[in-house]
Amino acid sequence: MIEKKIEELTFEAAFQELEETVQRLEDGELTLDEAIALFERGQALAQLCDERLEQAGLRVNQLLPEADGSYREVPFERET
Repeated sequence: MIEKKIEELTFEAAFQELEETVQRLEDGELTLDEAIALFERGQALAQLCDERLEQAGLRVNQLLPEADGSYREVPFERET
């Protein structure tokens, strides 16, 4: 299997690969070197997913109702 460079992956592709990575690590049928390499790629995939979510969050706004019935737009804040 030819692995794409992580920065070239879409969020969806990175997330799917991350799920598969976790499953392979949990199965425990890897050599130590394979597990370490897979873990490191998984860390990079998780970081990419987090960055992409953060970027998307910066583009999302929410509408809050005003007393006069109108709405005002404010940046969406992610709860932590």
